[in-house]
Amino acid sequence: MVTIQVCVGSSCFLRGAPDVIKAFETVIEKYAPRQVELKGTFCQELCTKGVTVRINEKVFPAVAPEDVPGLFKEQVIPILSSDGSEDTGGR
Repeated sequence: MVTIQVCVGSSCFLRGAPDVIKAFETVIEKYAPRQVELKGTFCQELCTKGVTVRINEKVFPAVAPEDVPGLFKEQVIPILSSDGSEDTGGR
């Protein structure tokens, strides 16, 4: 299970957090339903850097809705693939 946290504090909210959340909901439903927990969170202490997203323990500042599909593909899919969901061929 991967946890994605999107800051919804006042600064991130005004910078587009609701749209980032909608973008994550779309990619999660398409590529990894029931494998990703999406949460809202408050201050990640990067208020001046736009919408802040935390994927497990990695922090990504200045995330825009158009960044979400690439971020999901680069960061979330590899985690899901390494969680034992792939057949390792008996290795």
